[in-house]
Amino acid sequence: MNKEKQNIVPALRFPEFEGNWNVLKGENITDKITKGSSPKWQGFNYVDKGILFVTSENVRDGFLDISKPKYLEYGFHEKQKNSQLKKGDVLINIVGASIGRSTIYNLDIEANINQAVAIFRVKKHISNNFISYCLQLDETQESMFGVQSESARPNLSLTNLKELIFNIPIYSEQQKIANCLSSLDNLITAETEKLDHLKDHKKGLLQQLFPAKGETKPQFRFPEFENDGDWEEKTLGDCLDYLQPTPYLVSSTDYKDEYATPVLTAGKTFILGYSNEKEGIFTDKLPVIIFDDFTTASKFVDFPFKAKSSAMKMLLVKEDNNIKFLFETIQNLNFEVSTHKRHWISVFSKLDILIPKDPKEQEKIANCFSSTDDLIKAETTKIETLKAHKKGLMQQLFPNSITN
Repeated sequence: MNKEKQNIVPALRFPEFEGNWNVLKGENITDKITKGSSPKWQGFNYVDKGILFVTSENVRDGFLDISKPKYLEYGFHEKQKNSQLKKGDVLINIVGASIGRSTIYNLDIEANINQAVAIFRVKKHISNNFISYCLQLDETQESMFGVQSESARPNLSLTNLKELIFNIPIYSEQQKIANCLSSLDNLITAETEKLDHLKDHKKGLLQQLFPAKGETKPQFRFPEFENDGDWEEKTLGDCLDYLQPTPYLVSSTDYKDEYATPVLTAGKTFILGYSNEKEGIFTDKLPVIIFDDFTTASKFVDFPFKAKSSAMKMLLVKEDNNIKFLFETIQNLNFEVSTHKRHWISVFSKLDILIPKDPKEQEKIANCFSSTDDLIKAETTKIETLKAHKKGLMQQLFPNSITN
């Protein structure tokens, strides 16, 4: 069947629009598809002030991140006219792990791209915002990953981009869809900024509620403890005991979301999946700190779990110390891992820390952090919900028929 004659319409549509969408290739909706060049190949170096140089690190999911900008001499910009950016250009990462990430160049300053980024300069009757959302669709992402090179460093060719298939409605409908999704993106951005402020607030609390280096009392103290004197020095091993993870290790990695017990790592991923195993679940001594013996990463856990790595240690509180306070104490340590070895017994348990003499002061500080953590968790959940809503909305606002 001819593709143009298929019934290509979205599941959800604004009432003023009707009729089939068009099916067009990337080369038919653009005036230009090109990529940049490496300054090293041209003999240019980064400078403090010059032409903004956009790399794949700057192209994030739907926004241009120039928090750490790079600049090149003006000569590079003149020599690489083909890769000079114009405001409104759609940018796509075409090399490495970030293949398919896209955004719009929305700045008024002169800039060039490197060889890992492609310019997708759409025609006047095509909305660049609409195309940017098209590129975020699961179907488009799958299409790009399906044609990428199988070399040591995966990449998309310009031919691949020219052959990408897009479902395109009339311009006014493109704008309506893009405006709808942009409003949602603006809300997500605002909530993300709120989350960043909360995280910064917690960092500030860490600096104020714990003694600075060389000090024995914190900068800020709750009124009822102002006359309690200096904090006392102990080692982490004085305050925390440990358990080996062996009895709690998961037997199978056949994880499923419908299973009940989370399988944890102390690293960035934290929850690896969910297990249906009934034996060897850590439940009796919660809350607990899980500690990666090699990386020294740690997490505070107050729910039953199973462990994945034998390199993990479960840290348990001793005496009447507060486990949450001690967790935040660990987060406040400036420790850099320099060798690949197990750290808890040989290093961390021997580290000196300062703690209040009164356990009630530990508890007060811990509760302050817990309240902030609750706000951070709630804000994180809100952002995840908004992102899920956006993904579901996009599935309905675009026809599910993109192929390559």
